[in-house]
Amino acid sequence: MKKHILVSLGILLLSSMQVFSQERLVSGTVTTDDGSVLPGVNIAIKGTNRGTSTDASGNYELKAEKESILVFSFIGFYKREVTVGNQSVINVLLQYEINELEEVVVTALGITRERKSLGFAVQEIQGDQVSAVKQQNFVNSLSGKVAGIQIRQNNTFGGSTNVLIRGNNSLAGNNQPLFVVDGVPISNYQGNSTNQTNGRRGYDYGNAASDINAEDIASISILKSAAATALYGSRGSNGVVLITTKRGSKRKGLGLSVSSGVNFGQIDKSTFIRYQKKYGAGYSPWYGPTNPYFEDADINGDGVPDLVNPTREDGSYGAAFDPNLMVYQWESFVPESEHYLKPMPWVAAQNDPSKFFEQQVTWNHSVGLNGGNENGTFRLAYTYFDDKGILPNSSQKRHNLNFNGTYNFSSKLKSSISANYANQGTIGRYSTGYSDNLMTNFRQWWQTNVDIKRQKYFYDLTGRNVTWNMDNPIDGNTGPIYWDNPYWTRWQNYNSDDRGRLYGNVKVEYQLTDWFGLLARSSLDTYKELREERRAVGSISTEFGLQNNEERSGYQRTDIDFTEQNYDLIGNFNKDLGNELNLSGIVGVNIRKESRETIIQSTSGGLAIPGLYAISNSVNNAPLPKETLEEKQVNGYYISASLGYQDTYFLDVSDRVDVSSALPKANNTYNYYSFSGSYIFSNHIDAEWLRFGKFRVGYAEVGNDAPALSVGDVYSRIDNFGSSILTSVPSTKNNPDLKPERTKSWEIGLELNTLAGRLGLDLSVYHVNTINQILRVTQSFATGFQYRYVNAGNLTNKGLELSVMATPLKTDDFEWKAVVNWSKNVNKVGDLYEGVSNIVLNTYQGGITLNATKGEKYGTIRGSGFTYLDGEKVVTPAGYYQATADQVIGVAQPNWMGGITNSFTYKGVNLSFLVDVSKGGDVYSLDMHYGQGTGLPDYTAALNDLGKEVRAPVADGGGLINPGVQADGTPNTIRARANDYSGYYYWGNASRNPSALTVYDASYVKLREAALSYRIPQKVLGKAIQNVTFSVVGRNLWIIHKNVPFADPESGLGAGNAQGYLSGSYPTVKNLGFKLQLDF
Repeated sequence: MKKHILVSLGILLLSSMQVFSQERLVSGTVTTDDGSVLPGVNIAIKGTNRGTSTDASGNYELKAEKESILVFSFIGFYKREVTVGNQSVINVLLQYEINELEEVVVTALGITRERKSLGFAVQEIQGDQVSAVKQQNFVNSLSGKVAGIQIRQNNTFGGSTNVLIRGNNSLAGNNQPLFVVDGVPISNYQGNSTNQTNGRRGYDYGNAASDINAEDIASISILKSAAATALYGSRGSNGVVLITTKRGSKRKGLGLSVSSGVNFGQIDKSTFIRYQKKYGAGYSPWYGPTNPYFEDADINGDGVPDLVNPTREDGSYGAAFDPNLMVYQWESFVPESEHYLKPMPWVAAQNDPSKFFEQQVTWNHSVGLNGGNENGTFRLAYTYFDDKGILPNSSQKRHNLNFNGTYNFSSKLKSSISANYANQGTIGRYSTGYSDNLMTNFRQWWQTNVDIKRQKYFYDLTGRNVTWNMDNPIDGNTGPIYWDNPYWTRWQNYNSDDRGRLYGNVKVEYQLTDWFGLLARSSLDTYKELREERRAVGSISTEFGLQNNEERSGYQRTDIDFTEQNYDLIGNFNKDLGNELNLSGIVGVNIRKESRETIIQSTSGGLAIPGLYAISNSVNNAPLPKETLEEKQVNGYYISASLGYQDTYFLDVSDRVDVSSALPKANNTYNYYSFSGSYIFSNHIDAEWLRFGKFRVGYAEVGNDAPALSVGDVYSRIDNFGSSILTSVPSTKNNPDLKPERTKSWEIGLELNTLAGRLGLDLSVYHVNTINQILRVTQSFATGFQYRYVNAGNLTNKGLELSVMATPLKTDDFEWKAVVNWSKNVNKVGDLYEGVSNIVLNTYQGGITLNATKGEKYGTIRGSGFTYLDGEKVVTPAGYYQATADQVIGVAQPNWMGGITNSFTYKGVNLSFLVDVSKGGDVYSLDMHYGQGTGLPDYTAALNDLGKEVRAPVADGGGLINPGVQADGTPNTIRARANDYSGYYYWGNASRNPSALTVYDASYVKLREAALSYRIPQKVLGKAIQNVTFSVVGRNLWIIHKNVPFADPESGLGAGNAQGYLSGSYPTVKNLGFKLQLDF
């Protein structure tokens, strides 16, 4: 018996020795997406009760067998499983779990709070959600990903993006949110000209916030409600976008991250005009006796009149194409052409303007170093962005340098620094609006017989402005009358701009006691920008320069110098009061100094020497520069406190008092305050299905400060009269009694996390009312002023926001996650100024205005509308619609917005896509108004209900029948002619064909983003490499549904309150690209 026992013990001992001989020591570091280490991560050997956790530096060690599977898990992050194999070092990167409702988020003034304690709505997205599919402006990547935020990009190259959080709060003032990067308020100044915002000539120079580099972003918090933003005072009234950049981390050695990507773009053909190919240049059969669609002239000298294309016309209601018909066209008058003084076949162009666009190519390269130890951390990163646009001679290059560092002098004294430098240079931004815009040319005024490639050929060959739109070539005048050669426009009449920007902060923190500490912070945002516009000698005449005269050449430069400094001293406290009570908060003071200097100079009368772009090269004496200096200081004093009980009940109060130099002394001190509370009811409900549940409620009053230089009147120097100086007053009378706008807001919300975290919900209902609006109203010219500033006006927004986060399917190897965002905002204009029921926000070509009308939604589009009889459109005896002047024909604001993101992960493969939806709202299209009137779109040369050509005479079955009724109420059967510009689609008669004809529903459904990535397994990479991920990414790949013909409903003139208008709009660019990410 003893022998058997000894044998058994020997076998057991040998088995144990064999097991231990198969185990190995495995070590490594666990980090997050932004490179930060993760202490306290649970590491378990799957199928056993053995494991460990990471230390304060994110490091771990444990013994495991070759076949073991290590399971890494941490609250708020996705679980990760790794097979040991032959590895002895396994570094793991954990990704944030975006469905977790109990996470820590960044709130106003950079205060970090537990989400569960908040009494207001905050939505946070991670940096990789805006950097995965790279954009010129990172803000565009927020579209569809946040409930209640409206992102409208305008398809211009490097152009601005309009951002609204919960609608428009100000009738005529700023409605854009405040951007804050690592505690630094960032100017989002646009500075486009008045002509540009009114749809005339100009360039969209973009938002200054586009300097923020997406590759440096760790996370973005969207503060939507006034209760969340009250600590920012007047600047937070439109919401706040809080950006936290990536940090260094405590680790062994240096971490290195490298990424490189390239995107290729092509125009979305559904957003550009589709030309008819049946008829050529002209407006009507009224030119020559031989063939009324052509002019008569003896070009070849044989004594017989030849047919000459009317090159000065810029419409296409001319003769039907016939290859056997020989016509002298624009190229027949170009000496360098093989067709010089020869007729050419009358055919449609082989290459229409859709061939003018080039392939967009965008490169983005980034490299970053990070490291640290117990005493401090750092991250240094550089990004190079290079974008070539879809138009010739368009490029943008941007260099971003980011540094973040921390240093701990002791356990109580800590410091940090954040510094960002951005240098951006752009050549050839796209013109916007009506004048001098190639899209206006292509969409509204074009000849379908003109081959765009031949225009390129002759510009490249001669370097001259060889245009298709010759004034009178029969008499030898081959210069342009309305339109230059498009390639001359792009290569000679181009603009450029350069901006160098530095922003960052230095911060010192000292913990006086275990419950009270002090923070001192100094922040800076400063940039210098130069904008230049050139107009070459030999161009057509257009409005140009400071005097806005018609000029055939010229040069203009704008210098902008901006600086904002912020100084904060903050005391923060966090004290357990006993009896399960906790009190935390801050008390502080902020001093903000802001200065913006703008100098605009231009030539007058053209350039004396061609090709020399300098103010001194002016033909006439250059006008006096327009110089503006705006300086403003606001001192703010604030306090915020949060009382928590049993980790279940939370009450927040805050108050801020601002003293502004922009207001008169009697009204320059004002306060903003907020109250909010939350109740975590899931702590009192014992249900397995409910993981987390919270009610929240908040109320706040904030507002909009007055702009600088709006209180006291000033004089402007306009010229000299001998030795005397001539001055004038502006057209607007300032108001020494102005008060700040004030916004009163309340919000209630519900947050749920159920089914073991598989389903989450965030619901908000809000009501916002802004009073004391700062408005510019008209007054009698007898006062010496045309307008004056007053406090008046009332605007209300109310709405509903819903975010749903779900994991419909999850296995060991596969996971499907979905996020749905939906919001609806309804606004209404209340009382305006005494005796005023409507304020015109903008006036546009086409007889259109954008308005704030009492009792109506904000942004009503007014113009001539249809005349109705018992709900039916009335048709005139000629078959055209009868118009009624000054009607509400549309509303610029959408009814609701939504976004659906799906993400599918199988082992190392991830597929994600975002569908972005906007329902309702309207847009007026000047492109269609004029474009169909000049006979360009394909439907203007289609077949009608009888199968006949619409341009055929009505007697022959041509024309079209407008649905509606005649004046006596009988159904309309009158066929309107459509054989020339003055027929069915005529634009020039206010009594018929109302503006409402080209107002369209702006709804859309878009496949906004898609990405397919593959992450190489850790066991393949070895010790040194933490991550290798290759991605295929796409942006704006498919407009699934839209109602606006030949255009993107989102397209417009730029950011700001002027929306709902299309003129010379650019096509959407579909992007497909590739990205490689390496982490060491």
